[in-house]
Amino acid sequence: MENQIHPNQHKSTKATHKPVQHVFVLRDWKEYIGESGLIIFSVLLALILTEFINNQHEKSQTKELLSNIKDELVKNKQNEEEQYVYQQGVLRRIDSVLNSSDLQQKILAGNEFNFKYLAPSGVVYHDLSKVAWQVGQTHNIFLKIDFKLVERLTDIYDNQARIDKLEDKLGNILLSYESRRPENIRETLILIRDNYHGWAFDRAPSLIKKYDDAIKAIDKEL
Repeated sequence: MENQIHPNQHKSTKATHKPVQHVFVLRDWKEYIGESGLIIFSVLLALILTEFINNQHEKSQTKELLSNIKDELVKNKQNEEEQYVYQQGVLRRIDSVLNSSDLQQKILAGNEFNFKYLAPSGVVYHDLSKVAWQVGQTHNIFLKIDFKLVERLTDIYDNQARIDKLEDKLGNILLSYESRRPENIRETLILIRDNYHGWAFDRAPSLIKKYDDAIKAIDKEL
């Protein structure tokens, strides 16, 4: 039969596709400028806010550093006032021993120098702290505060460092063989007295005043 369909015969079909239509939105130059301006404004605003936040953080940090330095100066002033009174007593005892051969024999007995008789609480009565100042230096506090205040603080801590040298200077005297010889007792006592005056005692009144001035200057910065 002519109309018989053979199983191996397939009817060819072709898929028909409709063309894809793309829609393009045309914008004029004003819209592009507006969008560009918005982006630039957003970037500038972010930079300004970041700078503002950083400045506020830096100011807060500087105030904290100054506050810690002020607290340290207040404590050091109190310690130096007490130390000044203590060293007055040391110097009086040295003068007493210088004027008494009997006391000199008590100070130097059996080749041992009894320094405790002159300074019962040690060479210095208090240590003067510098921790807050050192922390401030690590945070470049020089660049964040008034130059005159930097000068004051540097001078104060330099004077403290000189006072700290007193122990080493007296140690060099007292640990030497010559200081243990009875015929040198007066010279040893005079050297001790002169070192107290030169490194610590004579420096104390001006240092105490410098503490006061620096504390007032810091208050103006806070």
